[in-house]
Amino acid sequence: MERTFEQLKSIADHIKGRTGGFEPETGIILGSGLSGLASLIDIKAELSYASIPGFLTSTAPGHEGRLIFGTLEGRRLVCMSGRFHRYEGYSYADLAMPVRVLKLLGIRQLIVTNAAGAINSSWSAGDIMLIKDHIKLFGDSPMTGPNMAEFGPRFFDTTDMYSRDLRALARECAGEQGIEVREGVYFYFPGPQFESPAEIRAARTLGGDAAGMSTVAEALTAAHMKLPVLGISLMTNMAAGILDQPLSSEEVNEAAEKASPRMEALVRAIVRRFAEEGL
Repeated sequence: MERTFEQLKSIADHIKGRTGGFEPETGIILGSGLSGLASLIDIKAELSYASIPGFLTSTAPGHEGRLIFGTLEGRRLVCMSGRFHRYEGYSYADLAMPVRVLKLLGIRQLIVTNAAGAINSSWSAGDIMLIKDHIKLFGDSPMTGPNMAEFGPRFFDTTDMYSRDLRALARECAGEQGIEVREGVYFYFPGPQFESPAEIRAARTLGGDAAGMSTVAEALTAAHMKLPVLGISLMTNMAAGILDQPLSSEEVNEAAEKASPRMEALVRAIVRRFAEEGL
């Protein structure tokens, strides 16, 4: 459902009223199996999505459905522990709402994480990829419908949607932590079924390095508002057809849990730099 600017502002004002005026500087959206980062935050306030009038409700397994406010490494954060997907029945216009609300809460940049399947056959499960671009051939844009000029123009540029500057900072942080990172193109599929082997072959031909069912609507919404985005994908499995074995959500969550210490160390280093450099 398309929401008006006034409705979105009302949601943000409600949240502000329940968080004691806490002003987040950075937003983080946590993907499948990556909710452990939330436990590292010095929590100042915590709201369930269901308790926020007009907000969406998370239904995907492994997505807790909490909005967490607090500090990490000297940085004030709002963290979405649980995100929303088209396959849950939400429209792409629905998927724009949470990021717009985060912007109204005051964030200056957005970190989006996700679990993805490696399309690039030279990669391995457990690899971490910084998203440099995406391919979306399915479904509407989250900006379909009347343009909300309070956030951005009708037609907007996506050339630097996944910020070059933030990727460079993330590479530096990864090097300091001794964490190897890849860079690549995220290929969006709507799900909830895993992709077919033929779809993965097509995605590789088109230049995709990783496949996933999230992130793109959020990144497009941020681009409309000129909100810098850093996208980080954890390769939790090899995509369909690369290995002679079926895919499962259990495999995804197990791999995410195993790799979570490296993901957490990387995100902590990044937000520390945000704080140190006043970004």
